[in-house]
Amino acid sequence: MARRTQAERSEETTSALVAAGLRLFGRDGYAATSIQAVAAEAGMTKGAAYHHFDSKMELFRAVFIQQERHLASALAHAGAAAPDSWSALRTGCHTFLRHCLDPSIRQIILLDGPAALGWDAVREIETQHTLRLLKQAMRAAAADGWVSDGDLGIRCQLLFGALCEAGMLLARTENPSVKLPTLTTETDLFLNALT
Repeated sequence: MARRTQAERSEETTSALVAAGLRLFGRDGYAATSIQAVAAEAGMTKGAAYHHFDSKMELFRAVFIQQERHLASALAHAGAAAPDSWSALRTGCHTFLRHCLDPSIRQIILLDGPAALGWDAVREIETQHTLRLLKQAMRAAAADGWVSDGDLGIRCQLLFGALCEAGMLLARTENPSVKLPTLTTETDLFLNALT
């Protein structure tokens, strides 16, 4: 068996820390999770964690990005199965809301992300992942005549804001799965206003 390179070992350690951070930040939240707890969860020392991440916030940022990638992948997959661009847009919005039922998504993306990283950093990351997909879906729906040609940038920002707010409602609700159908219906009404 070939020996792993330093870069491969470093990547493996970083991945283990991010996976452990995902579990702990997702379960306990940013404030209640120490970098020492993440290191222990990953089976390593706090020093090893600090070798790969300068701070708890830097580790959390890596976890947040991982969650954004996961969410964007799920949205892309759901939209790809839709029969047309309008259905893809609707399906993507519904998929976003369903993923907000995941306690880890709610805790990391909706609750702790903006507080720990700040709005500008969160929006920068979202722009590379989930918001990018929403903009692509809006442009495709407009090109196919499903969405009127108004300012798509503003409409996309408003829709994304509405989805995030709906996600926050789910995050702060005692039983979010009960509220999901209502928020899905309201999202459809919002989407219909774009036509």
